[in-house]
Amino acid sequence: MARKRASLHYHVYVVELGDAVWNNARFRRCNPDYRLGMPFVYVGMTGLDPDVRFDKHKAGIQANNFVRDHGVRLLPALYAVYNPMPYQAAVEMEVELGIALREKGYGVWQA
Repeated sequence: MARKRASLHYHVYVVELGDAVWNNARFRRCNPDYRLGMPFVYVGMTGLDPDVRFDKHKAGIQANNFVRDHGVRLLPALYAVYNPMPYQAAVEMEVELGIALREKGYGVWQA
């Protein structure tokens, strides 16, 4: 039983990105269906607490450049319900959550 609980320590997370990220051509190319006025976000997964992972991004430690340069805050309302989970579930949920947010018109970046 303890082993099963230990494996449930992976998380998906969503970071709000500042509007200036839209000035990046690569970001725009990956979001052709972006709807004006919707948020820009980064969707990731981690074995750390999402708050710790966000702080590492902002400090430049194993950071995604968009989060390091444009990350504003975590958006737990978009991900907290899914956490924690096993590794494979987090890998799959990261992709599914990114797709779902894109379908709603968000500008999404995933590493």
